[in-house]
Amino acid sequence: MSTTKQEKEYTVEEKLSALYKLQSMLSEIDRIKTLRGELPLEVQDLEDEIAGLETRIQNFGVELADLQTAISTKKTEIENATTLIAKYTTQQDNVRNNREFDFLTKEIEFQNLEIELCEKRIREFTAQMSAKKEEESNSKELLEDRKADLANKKSELDEIVAETKQDEESLRDKAKQLETQIEPRLLAAFKRIRKNARNGLAVVYIQRDACGGCFNKIPPQRQLDVKLRKKIIVCEYCGRIMIDPELAGVE
Repeated sequence: MSTTKQEKEYTVEEKLSALYKLQSMLSEIDRIKTLRGELPLEVQDLEDEIAGLETRIQNFGVELADLQTAISTKKTEIENATTLIAKYTTQQDNVRNNREFDFLTKEIEFQNLEIELCEKRIREFTAQMSAKKEEESNSKELLEDRKADLANKKSELDEIVAETKQDEESLRDKAKQLETQIEPRLLAAFKRIRKNARNGLAVVYIQRDACGGCFNKIPPQRQLDVKLRKKIIVCEYCGRIMIDPELAGVE
């Protein structure tokens, strides 16, 4: 009940004045954000890229280890095949007939083919390792470059934030305090208009007989209504809340 009573104590002129002051504060906050420009997004993009590169380098490490294991496995298979060839060659000296000799000959040929296949796979795995090591090296070099870029961007952003943080916080506190003086429905409408406005302006004053937001001509009677400050009047073209220049402190 007390809140409703308090809201009713504000005249239309006081509400319009409060809205314009709020608009001015929020516009200044927007200006501060513009001063930071695209830096926050650039910092975020660099952080994402660095995280991706680090994951990629970790994956290279796993892939290289897998290839090294595969090479070691093939070398072991070559050793086993070589041992079998030596064994079969010795057995050929003690065969009892041609059939046993031919069987051992085929086994030796098969193990030689196995050795050739293993050597081919080792060459392939070695070439893959060489290519991946080069990619890993390039990724590490790119990672260092991106880390340096990030450090510079963060330093630049921190410097701007340090210069503007206190002003921004002060403006936000004042804006929140001012919002308590504006009835919820009007405040909600103000925020909705501001969100949809290209330049973030929800409250504009009449300039040269035109709306200060869309610059469409305002009829004399409507200008008079705005000047009287008896009711909230919005532009019929762009929907912004209009006030007279005097209330905005403009001569």
